[in-house]
Amino acid sequence: MVLPDDKQKNRGVFILPKLGGLGGPASFRSRLVRGLTERNIAVTDSIDDPATSAVLVIGGTRDVVTLLKAKRKGLRIVQRLNGMNWIHRKLRVPVGYFLRCEVNNRILRFIRNNLADAIIYQSQFACKWWQTVYGSVRIPSSVIYNGVDLNEFSPDGDAPPPTDSYRLLMVEAHIGGGYERGLDTAVKLAQILNRQMDKPVRLTVAGSAPEHLKTYWSRQSGNMVDWAGVVPGDQIAGLDRSAHLLFSADLNAACPNSVIEALACGCPVLAYATGSLPEIIFGNAGLVVPYGSNYWNLENPDIDGLAKAASDILTNQEKFREPARKRAEEGFSLSDMVERYISVLFD
Repeated sequence: MVLPDDKQKNRGVFILPKLGGLGGPASFRSRLVRGLTERNIAVTDSIDDPATSAVLVIGGTRDVVTLLKAKRKGLRIVQRLNGMNWIHRKLRVPVGYFLRCEVNNRILRFIRNNLADAIIYQSQFACKWWQTVYGSVRIPSSVIYNGVDLNEFSPDGDAPPPTDSYRLLMVEAHIGGGYERGLDTAVKLAQILNRQMDKPVRLTVAGSAPEHLKTYWSRQSGNMVDWAGVVPGDQIAGLDRSAHLLFSADLNAACPNSVIEALACGCPVLAYATGSLPEIIFGNAGLVVPYGSNYWNLENPDIDGLAKAASDILTNQEKFREPARKRAEEGFSLSDMVERYISVLFD
């Protein structure tokens, strides 16, 4: 959708900074900005820029004043929504953290109900979740999955999976605030597989994690965990290619970038059947298995069932790796994502 320059004069978009703790990661914004720029669509610095005709809110923002001003100027406001904060209601957390999560949810809801002209949900799951909790809104909405550059994230490249051991991968932006439960599951999964498989199993964990968690889980796992830390964006593809499978640990995720990046690299994905994962992983792109209990209440999962599925993937790589790449090509092209965002932003 590259239009002549004279058709682009009023096709600029201002992207509001995301709300702390919510919204899309920096990778989404940078990918979208690159796609818009390649199509001669300006990404402006202010709603007062004459080129600005649309405002994109990534999740929510505390800068509601700017949104109110944009509304008065007649600019089109599009809100991109994933899920909402919920784990803080199930665990004992600091009061300040609890209140921040509640305030953030209220801001998301206020923008959705009162200021947005259109909503983009990251998955069917996210759409249904919002409509179930807060009802439908009388504005257009659509589901647009996240996308990745299928040339950058590809099975072709260095660092294939090792042949003398099995490599499990877990990629989370931040491990803490209740989300360390996924790490608990990943370590227990690796322990079970080490007792069952014919080769050693190691778990690589990418993302920021408190030092005390690293120390604890290294000791608990018998030092079978490799801590990759925060991996630069240009190294993630190589990390995905080096793994036999990615374990997606986040419960009720809207559309995890780590999942679609792994698929694009031909790395099969293993997950519990929660959130958007059942609509993302199918056709031998990986396996989603029943959680085995009430995951909304953070009850203990069925790890034996998870281990059985992991064993299937690890011992049948040829069955899963090509379909994983095919699933990414069919559903998560960055080019397709950008085109669809353009359609919503400029109606």
